[in-house]
Amino acid sequence: MKTIKTIQTLTLIALFIGFTSCNNDDDTGPEPLEHVETDMVSNLHAPQEGGQGQPVSGDFTKFDFSTGQTTTSETDWDIAFRGTSIIVNGGISLGTTDEPTRTGDAAAYVANGTLDAITNVDVSLFVQDSAAGTAIPSGSGNGWYTYAGPPTHLISPTPGKILVFKTRNGRYAKMEILSYYKDAPANPDALVNESKYFTFNYVYQLNGGSTSF
Repeated sequence: MKTIKTIQTLTLIALFIGFTSCNNDDDTGPEPLEHVETDMVSNLHAPQEGGQGQPVSGDFTKFDFSTGQTTTSETDWDIAFRGTSIIVNGGISLGTTDEPTRTGDAAAYVANGTLDAITNVDVSLFVQDSAAGTAIPSGSGNGWYTYAGPPTHLISPTPGKILVFKTRNGRYAKMEILSYYKDAPANPDALVNESKYFTFNYVYQLNGGSTSF
C-alpha cells in the first residue's frame, strides 16, 4: 500500500509541475517598458554663414535622438542646428536659405525648470516650425539663450530653460543646453573661444507612446 500511495503522490506532483510549466510558458505578461536613455553631446558644430545684418545661410547640422548622433540623412533627423537656431523635423520652412525639408512630425516647446524636474510631457504645448517662426523661439531671452551684447557679446544658455521635443516618429526627448562654445569652458570668452559648438544633456524616451521620463 505504501508503494502504491508513493507512486500516486509522485504522479500527482509530476502532473502539477508539468501544468505549472505550461502555464508559465503561455503567461508571458505585458512587455516591460524600455528605459529612458540619458546622454551628453559635446561640441556639436553648427556653423552658419552671414549674420549680423547679412543674409544667413549654410547647411544645418541634423541630430537624430534614436541614434544619439548627427546625421546627413534627408529624412531620419529630429532637430537641426545652425548658429543659435534650432529647428525641428516637423512643420514648414521659414524660408531661409539652405533649410532642410521637413518630412516628419516633430515639434517642440520650452519648459521652465531643471532637466530632472521635467518628468512628464505636456503634449498640449507642442508647436511646429512655421513661416512665422521656429518652434524653439529665436532671439535673446526668447528661447534657449541670452545674448549679453557689447562689450562681451557672450551667448549663454538661459538657466531654467529645458527644451522638450516630440521626435519625427512620435517619441519624446528633453534637452538642457550647457554651452555654445567649443569644449564648454566654465567661463567662456566670446572674443577668444570658438562659438557655434553645442554641448547639451538630453533624455530620450525609447518607449513609443510614453510621455514620462
